[in-house]
Amino acid sequence: MNTFNHIKQSIVSSYQNLALIVFGILLCLCFITPPSFAKQQFNQEQVDEILFHIHAYYVEDLPLSNIDKHNFDKLLTQLDPYSKYLSETELEAIFSAANGRYTGIGIEVEIIANHVVIINTLPGSPADLAGLEGGDKLVAINNNNVANKDIEYVSKLLKKSEYSTINITVERQAHQLTLALRRQEISLESVSSQMLSNGNGYLSLSSFNNNSYHDVARHLNKLALKHGAALNGLVIDLRDNPGGTLTSAVAISDLFLNAGTIVSTKGRFYDANQHFTAQSGDVLNGAPVVVMINGNSASAAEILAGALQDNHRALVVGTPSYGKGSVQSLIPIGNGTTALKLTTARYFTPSGRSIEGTGISPDITLTNQVLSHLSKSAIMAGEQTVKNKQLARLDSHILNAKKLLKNH
Repeated sequence: MNTFNHIKQSIVSSYQNLALIVFGILLCLCFITPPSFAKQQFNQEQVDEILFHIHAYYVEDLPLSNIDKHNFDKLLTQLDPYSKYLSETELEAIFSAANGRYTGIGIEVEIIANHVVIINTLPGSPADLAGLEGGDKLVAINNNNVANKDIEYVSKLLKKSEYSTINITVERQAHQLTLALRRQEISLESVSSQMLSNGNGYLSLSSFNNNSYHDVARHLNKLALKHGAALNGLVIDLRDNPGGTLTSAVAISDLFLNAGTIVSTKGRFYDANQHFTAQSGDVLNGAPVVVMINGNSASAAEILAGALQDNHRALVVGTPSYGKGSVQSLIPIGNGTTALKLTTARYFTPSGRSIEGTGISPDITLTNQVLSHLSKSAIMAGEQTVKNKQLARLDSHILNAKKLLKNH
């Protein structure tokens, strides 16, 4: 039996059992980086394994037979930007995010002009409590210069420190600042809520992880108890939500639907073709829903918005969403400590729309100025910080959502 046939026989079952059940299916923008096979060193068996997975499961049928197995650059130009090889560190980060846990100092970073820049800090994290801010440039970690280094290098330095004190040097407005932090396990709370006027609730989802469904249900119960009765209406804020797991998006969509299609996926192999339908039962008992989106609402967030919009269950307001209509699966490589994140399917809204590259178009477009007045932080801080005119606008959208329900 040759190597390729051996891989085919042994990997198919492990892919179906691990990638689709344990690893799950991902719909997010969290790890959009250029594919990185070329930076890795593979033996021939790993090369054959990776090629087999691409040939068998990639969403498009690629002519791989003419590709030099030792020249991955040519292969990578044919894959989409969401498909990549995941190192052990990157795979661990995906597991943690999907399970709503994260061990570290609580910073979100990206490469800007060849510098690792902090774009956000997690609330209550060591970084947040120490005063690190979005826009800070990482200069050094424990006296190790990280200027012009990549995120993987920074991540290894932080992980190497385990639970010891970490000295982080950042540049802020041309001045350098060094802070001492300690890594710790942080719970990633993806759901927050606030009671609005007129018996309406506000629910914000920052991502879709394995805990989001239960967190949404818990917050809805909390809002109802605070109101003392069933909610009169609900605003679901999906702005700046990069996505998450498919199962979470489907389960949360099902909370608000009595029947109908939620989403369907289409790919080249059998298990990539799925059709998800809603079960009977609407947690809001038909109360009107408004969904807020913007250009950073992606993937799983677009599934929820599209499902409620196409089933005429919610009025979608804001600006067009990002437009990521592809599904990634995690396929274990070798002993399972690394993986291939591969685009295996496209997803379609209930009406059959593919939003790849186009996004969800809102029923009512709001200007960026209006959206800034209705920022999550302003709403969560309390209604007194939000202009009454803007809150009245939200109330009017809920009334429009109520009319939508009556018309269908």
